[in-house]
Amino acid sequence: MTYEEGLGVLSVVMLVMFIGIFAWAFSPARKEKFDEAARTPLDDDDIEARATKEQGEP
Repeated sequence: MTYEEGLGVLSVVMLVMFIGIFAWAFSPARKEKFDEAARTPLDDDDIEARATKEQGEP
């Protein structure tokens, strides 16, 4: 295999990986997890409130 053929194979492998990651990220099965992760910064107050409530602090 020549250097140019290796680059061609590498390009195809990288394209397939890109398409796979794209399909994984935008699949409907992952939507709920990503929506939950997107709300995480907004839920910090709720987490802190629950933690102090569990510790018995007012």
